Amino acid sequence: MQATVKTLDNADAGTVELSDAVFGAKVRGDILSRLVHWQLAKRRAGTHKAKGISDISGTTKKPYKQKGTGRARQGSLRSPQFRGGARIFGPVVRDHGYDLPKQVRKLGLVTALSSKHADGKLVVLDTAKLDQPKTKELAKRLGKLGWSSALVIDGPELDQNFARAARNIPGIDVLPQQGANVYDILRRDVLVLTRAAVQHLEARLK
Repeated sequence: MQATVKTLDNADAGTVELSDAVFGAKVRGDILSRLVHWQLAKRRAGTHKAKGISDISGTTKKPYKQKGTGRARQGSLRSPQFRGGARIFGPVVRDHGYDLPKQVRKLGLVTALSSKHADGKLVVLDTAKLDQPKTKELAKRLGKLGWSSALVIDGPELDQNFARAARNIPGIDVLPQQGANVYDILRRDVLVLTRAAVQHLEARLK
């Protein structure tokens, strides 16, 4: 399939051939959901912790005798029914990440790219380069292109001037092609791929 190539000045720069296997696959919401959940689970800190009965400082003495008081039997003041006591089945420090097969991850990225193309939200950019790292200049160009929420994916090496200029613009993310992922693609409205990004992504995902 053919796609028009744009420049940062909103001018046409020819066309590029997009692979149907990468940008024309069937859009599967279940795969996208699995990939987003997997990515968000991996980034969770897992540092939540509640005190169990072994973590509570206090006496181990039985509060009162077992029978004859008219009260419920008790064995410890550190039990959860008392103020300052333990919490039963509370959160513990753990890793929330889990494994996902490589083929599912690959299919998820293909599905995300195809989804943006199907929605008309995929733009191919000639190059993502600037002469100087000027945020004001880049913001003006992006405004003319109508990109208020966009993910720009370049080749293996980012142009540092472009990356620095885009760093302070809200809603604009810049990634190298090896950092392309489903969550960042879906969280932005427009997906912008440079010629180099298209070439490397097709080589990876075909």
